[in-house]
Formats: sequence, structure tokens, C-alpha cells
Amino acid sequence: MGVKKKIGMLPGDGIGPEVVAEGRKVLEAIAERFGHSFEFSYGDVGAVAIDNTGTPLPDETLAVCEQSDAFLFGAIGDPKYDNDPSAKVRPEQGLLKLRKSLGLFANIRPVTAYDSLLHMSPLKVDRVKGADFVVYRELTGGIYFGEKGRTEDGAYDHCTYSNYEIDRIAHLAFKSAENRNKKVTLIDKANVLETSRLWRERVTAIAKDYPEVTLEAMFVDNAAMQMIQNPKQFDVILTENMFGDIISDEASVIGGSLGLLPSASIGDKTGMFEPIHGSYPQAAGKNIANPLATILSVAMLLDHIGLIDEAIEVRQAVNASLRNGLVTEDLAKNQGYGTDRVGDFIVNCILDGEESGSQSNIEAGLSTII
Repeated sequence: MGVKKKIGMLPGDGIGPEVVAEGRKVLEAIAERFGHSFEFSYGDVGAVAIDNTGTPLPDETLAVCEQSDAFLFGAIGDPKYDNDPSAKVRPEQGLLKLRKSLGLFANIRPVTAYDSLLHMSPLKVDRVKGADFVVYRELTGGIYFGEKGRTEDGAYDHCTYSNYEIDRIAHLAFKSAENRNKKVTLIDKANVLETSRLWRERVTAIAKDYPEVTLEAMFVDNAAMQMIQNPKQFDVILTENMFGDIISDEASVIGGSLGLLPSASIGDKTGMFEPIHGSYPQAAGKNIANPLATILSVAMLLDHIGLIDEAIEVRQAVNASLRNGLVTEDLAKNQGYGTDRVGDFIVNCILDGEESGSQSNIEAGLSTII
């Protein structure tokens, strides 16, 4: 029995519209194959929204998100704002307002080292081969949102956390670990910070509800070192806002390509799914942007709305594209395919199996382009 879902589309700036278009193609292929019905609604966000409405997050766009079961987000950012320090309205303000307005409290970033791309990692192959973990970062509390200000001879940024803020993301992390390798690593600075001591108390108590999951705690400075020395030791990482900001960016380079890293920001009512790469304005309109991070974000979206088998199908198609070398030029110098051709390959894999989308068929123009 097929499901009906409302899915928001926020293409944004730069290469955002191109990669989101491929994400939609994949969702349509999933709907066709499995008998689902997806209703798509669009909204402007970022620089394009400022140009059209004067604000980076118009009310109409927020309404699209609020009325959606989940939404796909492309990228935001434009050189004309990035290079103007005096700009009062910035594209990035739209993303922060989106998180706050929708209560998106958990940022989830999976990191997978794909065998065919290990040569691109800055770390030695034996260190990263087999690395497969996910970072759960608390997104709406901590030092970024605490009281801040200036004094006569200095400044301050307060870091505060409530039990509730810690508990809700901790439960998500443990539930994820139950379906993975059953290990949670809490990253904190409990030897120095009172907020970290609270995190450790709450997470240790919650761990008792998940007897199959092993909990370990690691100070953030040690964790940053361990991430480079032995990233394979991690399964689910749980941490607060600022530590998560830093650790997830550090982790993102392990696999060798930002073009393959999806993310999710989850709230009580809806979820936002986006590639972690930026808007890459230099590549906009050239059909060279890597759509795989967006397509893997689609897989996370499908997981979120309960379509687990469909998400697996998408991930298997991405693996097939990597195995067959059906990738954009950032992953295959001088042999890359266009953004749309990579999307077509994924679609064909979903509809007809890997053979129908094989490299020889693509090159001969024999595969059915949806």
C-alpha cells in the first residue's frame, strides 16, 4: 500500500537548484517503483529570496516547510553577500531562522568512507577503510544561543543547557545505535565545564533505557585526536552544539569528498535534509555539481518518513554509481559525467536495476531517461 506525503523543496542558491532537481527525480522514481504519492511544494530561501522579497526566509517558504512531512534543502550563499561585510541581511540568516522557527534540534551527519574513494582521503587508507559513523549534534542550545554581550573591558558568551534539551537528542542517538553497531560515544568537556557534567549525568541515566547499547564518554580534545588516529572506533557520536559543529566538520573530510555527505536536521514535527556542501557559485549552471550528497540526503528523508526499504534502494544505487564510475568530475578527473547524467543513472538503477544504468548503456544512449 503506497503512502502519500508532502515534501517541501527549497533549492536555494548556486548549485542548489541543480542538485535538488536530481533529488526530486530520485523521489519520483521511488514513488513510481513503490506506488507512493509525493506532493512537492517549492519555496525561495537564501540570496535568491533576498533578491525577490528582501528577506532570506519569506513567510511563504516557512509555510511550505511547516506543511510538509519533510523538506529537501539545496544550498545558500552568494559572493555578493559573502564579500560585503556591511550587508545587514545575509542568506545564512535564513538557515538559522529556519532551524529556530521549526524547532530543528538535532543535526545528524553520517560519515562513510567508500572503498572506491579511499585514495581521495587525506588520511592513510588503513586508517579510514571501513569507517562508518554518524554524528548527532544538538542544534538549538549551548553557547551559540546563550546570553552574550560586551562589558567595559571584555565580552561574554553564556553556555546553558536544560535537561529536556539533552534528553530529547540523547534518545535519538541511542535509538540510532540500536539499529547500527550498538555504541554511543558522548563527546564533552566534563573535566572543566558544568554543562558538560550535566550532559554526562543525563546521558548516563538515559543509557540504562538501552541495555544493548554501550556508552562511552570522551573529552572533546581527545575525540578530535581520535577522529584522525582511528575513526573506525566510532559508531554514533552524541555531542552539544559547538563541539558538534567542530567535530562534524573534522569528520567530514575523512571520506575524501564533501560531495558525498548528506545531513538531516530533525524537529518534533518535520525534518530538513540537505547536502553539507556549500552553494559553490562558480559551478552554478554548468551541470558539473555532484548530486550524490543530495541524493543520499533523500535516502535520509525516506528513512525519516518510515520508508526504510526505499532508502536502502537509493543508497544501493549510489554505491552502484561509485562502483561503475558514473560520477561527476570532482570524483573522476577528465572522465566525469554531468549532474543530470548521474541522476539519470540513479533513477535507472531504482526503476530497472543496476544493469539498466550501466556505463556502457549510458554511453550508448540506451537507458531510459526519465
